[in-house]
Amino acid sequence: MALRSVSRRLGSRILNHRSFVASLHSHATSFGFQEVKEEDKSKLVGNVFTNVASSYDIMNDVMSGGLHRLWKERLVGKLSPFAGMKHLDVAGGTGDVAFRIYDAIYSVKRRALQKVDEASLEETQIYVCDINPNMLNVGKQRAAERGLRDNKSLVWVEGNAEALSFDNNSMDGYTIAFGIRNVTHIEKALAEAYRVLKRGGRFLCLELSHVDIPIFKNLYDLYSFQVIPHLGELIAGDKESYQYLVESVRRFPPQEKFASMIADAGFEKVEYENLVGGVVAIHSGIKL
Repeated sequence: MALRSVSRRLGSRILNHRSFVASLHSHATSFGFQEVKEEDKSKLVGNVFTNVASSYDIMNDVMSGGLHRLWKERLVGKLSPFAGMKHLDVAGGTGDVAFRIYDAIYSVKRRALQKVDEASLEETQIYVCDINPNMLNVGKQRAAERGLRDNKSLVWVEGNAEALSFDNNSMDGYTIAFGIRNVTHIEKALAEAYRVLKRGGRFLCLELSHVDIPIFKNLYDLYSFQVIPHLGELIAGDKESYQYLVESVRRFPPQEKFASMIADAGFEKVEYENLVGGVVAIHSGIKL
C-alpha cells in the first residue's frame, strides 16, 4: 500500500489553477456509460440514491465483504480527528464516516492521552452534508439508534458538493467517501472543498478506483459487471442502480489523473494510497 505523491512547480501551479477555474463549465457529462445533459445528471443520480438509501449500508457490506469498514477506518486514521475541530463530511448521508470521526474524538482512551477538556469537546462540529434527503434520513435514524439524536456535535445538512453553503476557510477537515464520482463537475466539488477548508486543513477522498494488475483486473471486472448488479436486484430490488454504480467507477479518472485534478484545485502535498490493488484509493491534499 505504497503512497504516491504528485508535485507541481509553483509557476505551472498558478497557471493550472487559473485554467482550472476557467474550465468549470461543460455541456455534457456521463451517467455510467451514458452521455447525458449536465442538468439531468444530478436528478438521475438522485434517483439512484433515493432507490438504494434504505439498503445502502447492507449492500456495501455485501459487495465489499465488509472491507469498506476497514477502508473508512483507514480514511479516518489519516484525518487524525481532534477535539474542537470543525469537519465537513460530504456525500456522507448515512453517517458511516461521521460516526467514525465522532467515535475517534470522543474515545475515552484518546481523550486521556491528549488531555482533552470538556470545553474543547463541546466545540466539536461534524457536518454531514448530502444532496439526497433520503440518505440523510437514514443517517439521522442511525444516529438515533446510537443515542445521538440530539447530539450537538453532529449536524445534518442537505447540500450540493458543487455549491456548499459553508463559509470560506471554515473547516479543519473535509472528507468524501464513495461520492465524488457521482457529482456532475468534479472540478467544482474540488474547488468548493478548497474554498471551505482553513489553511492547514486536509482534504481526504475515499473512492472506488482502477485496478492495474491484469489478472486481478479481469476478475474484478467480471465480479463488478456480472455479480454486483444481480446482488443489487436480490438484496435491494434494484439492478439498474447498481449497474450505474459499477459503470460510474469505470468513468472516474484514474488515480494519477485524479491526483492531478486535486493539485490543480490548489492543494499541496497531494498523494494517494491504493488499497486492494487499486479497487479503492485514498487521495489526500492539504490547503497551505
